[in-house]
Amino acid sequence: MSDRRDALTKLFSAKGAKVDTNRGEAYYEALMNRMSARLQSLETSNLAMKSSIERALDAQGLTRRDFMKWASAMCAMLMLPSQFTPLVAQAATLMNRVPVIWIELQDCAGNSEAILRSDAPTIDELILDVLSLEFNETIMAAAGHQAEEHLEEAMKTFKGKYLCVVEGAVPIGAGREWCTIGAKGETFEEHLKRVAKDSAAVVAVGTCATFGGVPAASPNPTGAVGVQDVVRGKPIINIPACPANPANITGTILHFVLTGQIPELDHLNRPKFAFGYRIHDNCERRAHFDAGEFVEEWGDEGAKNNFCLYKMGCKGPMTFNNCSIVRYNEAVNWPIGSGHGCIGCSEPQFWDKYATERPLADSRIKAPTGGVEKSVDEFGLGLLTAAGIGIAIHAVASASAAKVESEEA
Repeated sequence: MSDRRDALTKLFSAKGAKVDTNRGEAYYEALMNRMSARLQSLETSNLAMKSSIERALDAQGLTRRDFMKWASAMCAMLMLPSQFTPLVAQAATLMNRVPVIWIELQDCAGNSEAILRSDAPTIDELILDVLSLEFNETIMAAAGHQAEEHLEEAMKTFKGKYLCVVEGAVPIGAGREWCTIGAKGETFEEHLKRVAKDSAAVVAVGTCATFGGVPAASPNPTGAVGVQDVVRGKPIINIPACPANPANITGTILHFVLTGQIPELDHLNRPKFAFGYRIHDNCERRAHFDAGEFVEEWGDEGAKNNFCLYKMGCKGPMTFNNCSIVRYNEAVNWPIGSGHGCIGCSEPQFWDKYATERPLADSRIKAPTGGVEKSVDEFGLGLLTAAGIGIAIHAVASASAAKVESEEA
């Protein structure tokens, strides 16, 4: 565990930390003071506390040193300077002071299962495990009217202070009556609106909740949509992927604990600290792409040598996520690392548009950044041409330098 955490810290430090160096000391000093005041208010609050991260770490045989390494990595992930690490660690111990109501709609419970089924939980997963979780159908013992009463009590007790975490798509079409919940038989849409109404913010976890995911795939018989298409008047944070990475869920909630605000979001309401760059930009096979070395068919020599999977349908150039940095399974691996191209599961309409083994050029979709939506051969030719021009310029410069040196001699 310690070795893996060391590796993750190095990964974040090398790739994930994008601290804005243009912001001066005064900005970070004010930010630190604001965060400290926020944490102090949480520490003295009477909000629910069910468990503690200290006990969870001890139960898993993890040390304070392991925890501080994680805090350092998370600090980098949130794009904060290293001096904020103690505050991040303090915020993690206070995660149990922010009540969470977690509801499931049209989904497979894959995001919950990805956290619950880990045989050796990461610190990210342990922190999610000790949240002040007031309601979650997957793990709670109560059912029927008893569950409904507990939900009502939690919403009333923590009105305006709880995070509403949503897993699953929202059916709003002709098939919406197929999906009801609770003893009252609410539709998923009614249930979501009622729970979100008095929340501090809504966190949509997984691609089903963010963009409709698989339930919204053609022909979409239930009219499934994402949470942001239904909820109005509330801050909404989208954490897509199938499943969402626990590190990104933890980072988002941790940011809320630190600041009382949602993190900076992109145009799809995704946290920029996690979805601010492409898979393609941080891919471990990027050098092979630049060199024009591709897997041409499964099992060939290129596949054996971990060449680029672009021609096998990898959608890394189209997909914004930090999978290559945080990875999965205790930060051990991720899809491209294990030999399969990215299927763009953190993007809208991924099932219809991205989840194929066709290259981008044959998929009727256009990359947002230019260049790689062309055929690989055209792109590779462009690289070679550019390289040739560069070599020629270098040769001319070298010859000129040699001439000047000989004249001076």
